[in-house]
Amino acid sequence: MSEAARSWLSHARSILTLALPVMVARAGVLILIAVDTAMTGHAGADELAAYAIASVPMIPLMLLGIGLMSGTTIFAARAMANGDTREAGRIWRVACSIALQSGTIMALICLPGAWWLELLGQARDLAAAGAGPLFYLSLGLPAVLGFAATSFFLESLGRPLPGVAIILAANILNAFLNWLLIYGQWGFAASGADGAAIATTVVRWLSLIALCVYIYWRLPQQRFGLTGINPQAGKLRRRIWRFGIPMGLAHMLESAAFATMTIFAGWMGTIPLAAFQSAFNLLSLPFMLALGFSTAASVRVASALARKRTADALRAGVTATALCASALAALAISYALFTPFYAGLYSNEEPVLALLLPAIIAAAWVLCPDGMQGTLIGALRGCGDVWPATGLYIMCFWASWCRPDTGWESTRAMVQ
Repeated sequence: MSEAARSWLSHARSILTLALPVMVARAGVLILIAVDTAMTGHAGADELAAYAIASVPMIPLMLLGIGLMSGTTIFAARAMANGDTREAGRIWRVACSIALQSGTIMALICLPGAWWLELLGQARDLAAAGAGPLFYLSLGLPAVLGFAATSFFLESLGRPLPGVAIILAANILNAFLNWLLIYGQWGFAASGADGAAIATTVVRWLSLIALCVYIYWRLPQQRFGLTGINPQAGKLRRRIWRFGIPMGLAHMLESAAFATMTIFAGWMGTIPLAAFQSAFNLLSLPFMLALGFSTAASVRVASALARKRTADALRAGVTATALCASALAALAISYALFTPFYAGLYSNEEPVLALLLPAIIAAAWVLCPDGMQGTLIGALRGCGDVWPATGLYIMCFWASWCRPDTGWESTRAMVQ
């Protein structure tokens, strides 16, 4: 076997070793929402519509915050490549403080939930129904961002498994709490979408606490700078903000584009909204595979560039993208072959299924290119090159809104 072939195989093994647990961890975070969606859907289309409309302001804000945390992986990986474990730990501490502060601000933004939803043109009864889940989910935003920063830090150390174990346990607990609160078991009142949101928020806070306990239990505190005054806090904070803002904006702009489609579905009524939420969930879950490859590409590219090995950085990015495309192409084929099975996971109501079945076929066509662009962005992030992706997101997802005849009222009339 040639030297070049051995190099490609080495990159493939390294990327899969890091990407697989990251995929499970990322998928686990979204599976919380997927389980909420599926279990709420079986409580009725109205409950699923309330949960779906609550995600309109929630998801873009959450992904903005997670994007802000993305510098944690790169800077901590570079510090570890240079043998500076103390700086890596300090980066995590600063990232956690940014996460908790940003998450709290975002939660406050979500408080007037019914007002926001009515402003987006939703019917008053749907806006009122979505305000409850939005409020309860917003209480978990600081925990979501803190968990993201902490899992990013552990991934940069090559220790993704604790995050995987915790998120798997969290999903089991979330499903149990959903069963109690959505359907009203063991003396609890049946709370529908509100119950799903409460369960998810409780689980998110417990997950963050468990991951922090692991860090202070298993990592040498002195060696990693986990205690005491952080003399470089201001400098590290500015670095994380400068890197994270464009990445956060890119994630937010993409998710906001999809949230806009959720708004359109809400204008059409609860049945189309329930069907769209289910189909979008099936599109979002596989993207966690792409995020796993994206994270692996970021770490491998950043480490290679820190050692001045540009050829290795290129191979790492190309290998991660090819592996991602292969995995998502296989999943897209399964969507096309087993469409009724996937639809049945979310609803058993005929009006919802009539719209959901063709929507799943459409989602299958999107999986592969969507995942590839996510992985390529991860490779660019490893290079420290983040603004081009943001510009492309703006152009691709939002350029159509620059038309002078496009606005909320004219679009609403066209959709309806």
